[in-house]
Amino acid sequence: MKASHRGVTISKQIPESHVANTLGFFNYQGATTDLLPNCRGKDFYSHLILGILQVHRVERGHLTCLFSVEPAVVNFYGGLHGGAVAAIAELVLIACARTVVAEDKELFLGELSLSYLSSAPAKAEVVVDASVVRSGRNVTVIAVEFKMKKTSKLIYTGRATFYNMPIAKL
Repeated sequence: MKASHRGVTISKQIPESHVANTLGFFNYQGATTDLLPNCRGKDFYSHLILGILQVHRVERGHLTCLFSVEPAVVNFYGGLHGGAVAAIAELVLIACARTVVAEDKELFLGELSLSYLSSAPAKAEVVVDASVVRSGRNVTVIAVEFKMKKTSKLIYTGRATFYNMPIAKL
């Protein structure tokens, strides 16, 4: 390993042109800029996601939410950022699990898988549907689908496995 490029450790086996392309990509994306002060607050990202999400329907084992792709969650390419997809999915999946798992059980997210099939462009309206696939004493599995509200086109899909654990009483 050799060190260069302002403290970045770089393997000797990688051609300099590849290093320049990789670091240039991060610079072009803005990875070298400082985070704005108002973005440094506790739970900033959670508040951002909760600020765009609206609960539409709640049933036992099923939850539907809506959101609009706001500029704050759009990536460099003009579509919904993958991290925002994951954060929204996690939040909706947990809420759906809570429709069937008793309050005296703590939920532990053991697995989350997402498939990014297409992209939701800026200002698009998106419907998020979550439903229980299986719920037992110790495990709950939830599926989630993101669809364009206007066309019902499936754009993201996922599945989560939650472990239902009793809350410790001390």
